[in-house]
Amino acid sequence: MTMFRASLSVFAAVLGGAMFVLPAFVLPAMAQNKADDDFMTAKDNAKLHVASGYICQAHEGRFERDAVGNVDLALGTDFCAYSGLDGAYATITLSPLRSGYNPKTSLTPQFEEQQATGGRMIGQKTVSFGEPPLSVYTRQYETSKLENLVYTVEFTSAAVRNWVVEVTLEYADPRDTPESKDFLKKVYLQAMTQIGGK
Repeated sequence: MTMFRASLSVFAAVLGGAMFVLPAFVLPAMAQNKADDDFMTAKDNAKLHVASGYICQAHEGRFERDAVGNVDLALGTDFCAYSGLDGAYATITLSPLRSGYNPKTSLTPQFEEQQATGGRMIGQKTVSFGEPPLSVYTRQYETSKLENLVYTVEFTSAAVRNWVVEVTLEYADPRDTPESKDFLKKVYLQAMTQIGGK
């Protein structure tokens, strides 16, 4: 399970030696208020990411959008989360492009998290989508096996104009692979036409 699927923790603030704990129900409301500023409702219940122009569709193939929100307010990083049948998940993360961007470096915290929980790297490569071709770095981790299914987490990253688009896919290979690859392709093709196109 990735960090995007983890439950919110309860934050505490120390003021004048006293500790005040924010009730857990306040945190989602605070995040939602910020997400309301970052996303607007678009046609067919899609969510437009205002800063980048990317549109998080309500449905992408077998995947249905669950939520949109903020990953890191200071960095301006936002996400769209999707779920599919049989426990397949996808998360799109949008971050402003910063100098020195490197896809492997950008994904290092996720790689370390997978390795710390027993994930085993089973592949990495660069794939291309669209014209002119957009190079997308991908890395896959095996998290477990059950009969003939390999439970896989795939991380991808690419710079699209002045934004970094990252996709995290969680699926069972080979059962969910075609739909997951199709989702990935659609995300990057949409990003190429939508980001910076306004």
